[in-house]
Amino acid sequence: MYDIIIIGSGPAGLTAGIYASRANMKTLMIASAFNPSLITTTDMVENYPGFPDGITGLELIEKFTLQAKRFGLEMVQQDVSSVTRISQGWEVSAGGETYQALALIIATGTEYAHLNVPGEEELTGRGVSYCATCDGPFYRGSKVVVVGGGDTAVQEALFLTRFASEVTIVHRRDRLRATAILQERASANEKIRFEWNAVVEEITGDTAVTGIVLQDVNAPDKKKTLDVEGVFVFTGYIPNTSFLGGIVELDDVGYIKVDEKMQTSASGIFACGDSTKKLLRQVVTACGDGATAAFAAEQYISDLKGTAYGSWNKP
Repeated sequence: MYDIIIIGSGPAGLTAGIYASRANMKTLMIASAFNPSLITTTDMVENYPGFPDGITGLELIEKFTLQAKRFGLEMVQQDVSSVTRISQGWEVSAGGETYQALALIIATGTEYAHLNVPGEEELTGRGVSYCATCDGPFYRGSKVVVVGGGDTAVQEALFLTRFASEVTIVHRRDRLRATAILQERASANEKIRFEWNAVVEEITGDTAVTGIVLQDVNAPDKKKTLDVEGVFVFTGYIPNTSFLGGIVELDDVGYIKVDEKMQTSASGIFACGDSTKKLLRQVVTACGDGATAAFAAEQYISDLKGTAYGSWNKP
């Protein structure tokens, strides 16, 4: 029986792992084998304190992991299929194994939303991608499209200019939602062009992407075809919470509802990071959530055991 099981291995989960393990909680982290943290696919993180020159998402996660393991965090790589209440806490089923703990911390993050248009599913991996860092080098000298207008979309478009001859950002509005500095960089980059007030109606190609069909949001009958070899989709996120199935309260999108202690509607289950209902989804806020969740879980367990939680007084 573990004190705490953390489900998810992104910044929130790993921060929770650092805090819980350092507080001498017997802690297990279950990291997904198929849905790694999205931060690992991010080319450059420029707004996380302590790295004035920036750091890649993968490097940052590696540092978090080393730090967590230093304090004794146990880790397995499996995908969780269910969570069940037991008399002494919670049981987690993952990869054909079961694990038990007094408390759980859910830190499963999100995955990229899909466009759900003809050609997308059929051509995924053959021109349709959700990771510029992973697939960008395959498009040297090619024309590609980035769908979306937020920070991730613009940042990945900028990354793709290292390889592609032309990058077109397709956005359903007439202006980007990305932060000002990213908008300035995109506007100044001679390889980037824009298709405003447009949505993707179809992705074309037989064995590989050959183009996309765009529809004008202000004139539904007005369409345009672009000849491209790659389509990179960054239009939003879907929380990885389907395995919770009625265990905790979710909002209408699927994000976990938590209070100021990161406590969910189920006693003994805490949640943190991008899978929770919150205003800002960034590495720095995920880390704060993770620390809070671990602290609250340690208090909860101490109350169960009738022990004090003075270990948190250490810096």
